[in-house]
Amino acid sequence: MTDLPASIDAVQDLLASQDYVCGRPLATVAFLALKLGRPLFLEGEAGTGKTEIAKALAAALGRRLIRLQCYEGLDAASAVYEWNFAEQMIAIRAAEATGGADRDALKTELFTEDYLISRPLLDAMRPQPGGAPVLLIDEIDRTDAPFEAFLLEALSDFAVTIPELGTIRAPEPPIVILTSNRTREVHDALKRRCLYHWVDYPAFEREIAILKARAPEASDRLSREVVAFVQRLRTEDLFKKPGVAETIDWAKCLLALDMMELSPQVIADTLGAILKYQDDIQRLEGSEAKRLLDEVRRDLSPA
Repeated sequence: MTDLPASIDAVQDLLASQDYVCGRPLATVAFLALKLGRPLFLEGEAGTGKTEIAKALAAALGRRLIRLQCYEGLDAASAVYEWNFAEQMIAIRAAEATGGADRDALKTELFTEDYLISRPLLDAMRPQPGGAPVLLIDEIDRTDAPFEAFLLEALSDFAVTIPELGTIRAPEPPIVILTSNRTREVHDALKRRCLYHWVDYPAFEREIAILKARAPEASDRLSREVVAFVQRLRTEDLFKKPGVAETIDWAKCLLALDMMELSPQVIADTLGAILKYQDDIQRLEGSEAKRLLDEVRRDLSPA
């Protein structure tokens, strides 16, 4: 287990050790979240590295990463615990076969830790080897208001209640990171409980640094063309703009094809690595890819 970073620079170095290139504003809010024990709420477009920071922090600190992937209809029971009904039924059948067990005693035995299936929130409240875990609550905007209200209470007390067992309180609060792609607004009460940061698309030089960290075998020319082309795409009227994750994926695809530079043909052949909707792909078919590539090279020529 690694000690928590003692400065903003130490946060940047810690994340860099996991190939996560972090700007100072994000490093600052991450440092404060760790220092103050506050949840960190990261909002921004998909593919900008919100989830990755939780993974990087967990790996760098030597903590367990516990991920709660949110979805429409997620409720408290699914996020906290459930009883292993199949094992409980087997225990009931076994008791009946032995000749009528005491019903009250059997009921008590059935609702114990032996039959409890922990879900992410309960796991995060339990002691973990290496210290408090990193709890990633991913895409909170996919859930609804009742779950937000429950989560607000759980994060305020760092405790969950199981009626049959009582309240389970975290001996040490987990490091909590919530992410949102802003498909809807998250309630202010939950945001106020957290430190907030908007994770934007990186500037050109930072995206170059990210790409070099994640795909170091890419040549300088290919890296610059890939990043410049993706950033140019983000200015187009697309249904879904490519994120940093797509930049990295595309560069790795090009490397797998032994490409040293972009061409209209290779762009057309690999568009599925950066664009995920057919309407967007159709926009770049034909001469459009060549036009954008010409503009990119003209902009890069003084470099």
